[in-house]
Amino acid sequence: MPQSLTKPRLAAFHRQGGRCYYCGAPMWLGRPDKFPDRYGISVGVAARLQYTGEHLVARQDGGDCSPANIVAACWFCNQKRHSRKCPPSAEVYRQKVLGRLRQGKWHPPEIHRLLGRATLK
Repeated sequence: MPQSLTKPRLAAFHRQGGRCYYCGAPMWLGRPDKFPDRYGISVGVAARLQYTGEHLVARQDGGDCSPANIVAACWFCNQKRHSRKCPPSAEVYRQKVLGRLRQGKWHPPEIHRLLGRATLK
């Protein structure tokens, strides 16, 4: 990660309490050694929750690297948003993710147990 982005991305992670901007799941930084045991999930499921930095408005679309434009997102949410031919805006995507979570979809059941009902409102 370029040095100029390291601090804003880490700041976003801490500002959000280590939770994904889109789905609200807890995320891990660095090595995931203790994360699966801490949350009672498999290593494979934990891989989905690796922290990534996310530009709300992509730099190619005129977004900047200011703290207001950078959030922390889990690997799964970040990849799903950007795998689309035309990625939706961050807010539209966030509402879609939350809607899928309310339906019991989006993540495996182990992650839904982590989320509980409070983060789905």
